[in-house]
Amino acid sequence: MIIKPKVRGFVCVTAHPEGCAAHVQEWIEHVQRHGKIPGGPRKVLVIGASTGYGLATRITAAFGSDAATLGIFYERPSEEGRPATPGWYNTIAFTTAARAAGLYAGNINGDAFSDEIKRQAIETIRRDLGPVDLVVYSLASPRRVHPRTSAVHRSVLKPIGNPYTNKTVDTDKGVVSTVTIEPASPQEIADTIAVMGGEDWEMWMHALADAKLLAPGAQSVAYSYIGPEVTWAVYRNGTIGMAKNDLERAAKNIDSLLKLNGGGRAFISVNKALVTQASSAIPVVPLYISILYKIMKAAGTHEGCIEQIRRLFATQMYAGHTPAFDESGRVRIDDWEMRPEIQEAVRAIWPRVTTENLAAETDIAGYRGEFLKLFGFGLTGVDYEADTEPHRPMM
Repeated sequence: MIIKPKVRGFVCVTAHPEGCAAHVQEWIEHVQRHGKIPGGPRKVLVIGASTGYGLATRITAAFGSDAATLGIFYERPSEEGRPATPGWYNTIAFTTAARAAGLYAGNINGDAFSDEIKRQAIETIRRDLGPVDLVVYSLASPRRVHPRTSAVHRSVLKPIGNPYTNKTVDTDKGVVSTVTIEPASPQEIADTIAVMGGEDWEMWMHALADAKLLAPGAQSVAYSYIGPEVTWAVYRNGTIGMAKNDLERAAKNIDSLLKLNGGGRAFISVNKALVTQASSAIPVVPLYISILYKIMKAAGTHEGCIEQIRRLFATQMYAGHTPAFDESGRVRIDDWEMRPEIQEAVRAIWPRVTTENLAAETDIAGYRGEFLKLFGFGLTGVDYEADTEPHRPMM
């Protein structure tokens, strides 16, 4: 079938297999161009491994450090007349490249919140790898079925306490408008923490520790975001922010666990604002990203997922480095984004952006291009007019 992008709001409902493979190859080549990362991880578990920062982590570990990797993800295969999700095609492309390079690449497709997937992962690690020295938690999901209570929790993107009104942009139509978001209820706050907080990360780490599958000195990292004040009401001080606070709570507990396991450590890496499937769904944030991209590209400091994670590995975690923590014990690879001159430029542009001047004042074109790349579209060298086979078996 010939596959074209079909955008519905903040998601594209189609994905192109060759395009996704080309995107993965771009990331692999970026890591290879920069050479090996001395002292990098050897055996890596990535929970949430098929897109965004999780995929970038898996690629960096494999092609930057020759690491064996096991990826956990929840992706949908193709159906009659319908392509698979991009994460499905990304994983096939990564697995093909890793195995061609002689690297172990194992995959488990299923609900990472469940006890069953944790059991499968432990069995696979015990059989194929032995104790892992890095566990990365990069899970993004709108829903969680709690493995102990069977309660279904759904996350929401809402402020807390008061309604929030600010500018936003329809990235598909290019319309700047004002959005008002009603505050979350106490139950919605609790549900969002249950889905996006740190409890599941703790469950994974205790399961691995109990199975004696954490190598001495093992590290674990989870990814977070803070961002500027213009997004705080809906992000840092909203329901997501409460979940991220819980993630930081979990990091401290896991750090204590790993300290007892041969001097390991756990921490939060606060990453840059980027176009991802998750960030596209948050009101206000896409407009901020569009402005930020314009400013950081002009300054020569723009990074994507793969640049961010390679920098995290090469300057904070490995190659003779140790993490440089902020006052809250977090690593900040959002440091270039949060430079005062960058944020001052964002604040100057923000109030004057309108539908009419959107293209001139922001990098909305770059935002759209990066968004479509997530689904395998807009990649150089891919013939999007050619028939392609959407049915690809997972490896």
